[in-house]
Amino acid sequence: MTLHSLPLFVRLAGRPVILLGEGDAADAKRHLLERAGAVIADESADAVLAIVAIAEEQAAAAAVARLKARGVLVNAVDRPDWCDFTLPAIVDRDPVLIAIGTGGASAGLAAALRQRLETLLPTSLGGLATALSAARGAIRAKLPGAEDRRRAIGGALASGGVLDPMQAGADAVPAWLAGAGSAERQLVILRLESADPDDLTLREARLLGLADRLYVRADVPPAIIDRARADAVRILCDGPPVEPGAGLSIYMEMA
Repeated sequence: MTLHSLPLFVRLAGRPVILLGEGDAADAKRHLLERAGAVIADESADAVLAIVAIAEEQAAAAAVARLKARGVLVNAVDRPDWCDFTLPAIVDRDPVLIAIGTGGASAGLAAALRQRLETLLPTSLGGLATALSAARGAIRAKLPGAEDRRRAIGGALASGGVLDPMQAGADAVPAWLAGAGSAERQLVILRLESADPDDLTLREARLLGLADRLYVRADVPPAIIDRARADAVRILCDGPPVEPGAGLSIYMEMA
C-alpha cells in the first residue's frame, strides 16, 4: 500500500516561510506559522516553503508557478492539486504532536478527527513524554540491549501497562524503571477471520504494534502485515516456528 504523502515534522523556528494572501485563510496560516516560530516572509525571501492563500484563481496560479520555478515547496490553500505539501490538523500535548492529514481531501474531516482526539487524549501525555526523555540515560543503563529496551518500553506503554499513555503520567516512569527488565520469549498465534485490516480486534492490533518479528503465511494480506511495527522482522513461512527467538513473535495465518 503506497502513501500519497510522507508525514514529516519540520523545525521552522527562526527560518523564513513565504506567506502570500490576505483574509481569514491567510491569518489562520500566519497564526500556525507563528506558533512554530517561523519568520513570515514575502515572495522575495530565500525560503524553501511557501503558503499561497490568494483567493483570486489566476493570481494564485501565477504565484504558485513562480515559486515552484524557484524550487520552493508550495501549499496552495483550498487547492490540493497544486500542493507540494499540506498542513495537518494538530493535537498538541507538548512535546507530543499528533498530526491528522487527508491529503487535501477534506479539511473538515481532519478537524473533526482532531476534535475527537482532543477529548480522548489526557493532558498528562506531554508530561509522560518529557519524563521518558529525561530517563533515557537511566533506561539505557538498566536495559543496555536495544531489543530489551524496545520490548520493555513497548510492554509498559501497551494498553493496561504501567505507562499506558491514556492513564499514566510523569510520576509513573521512576516506578516502572525500578522494575523494568528483559521480556521473555513469547509466541502468539493469530488466525485471522478477515482480510480487512479494519476488522482486526484491539488485541490483534496491539500485538502487531508490539511484535519483534512476524511469521506469516502467504495468504495473509499485505494490508494486515503493514499494521505491524515498521522495524518488525517479516518472515514468510508455512507454519509456526519451532524456535521463534527472543521477545514477542507472532505467527499469522488466515482461518
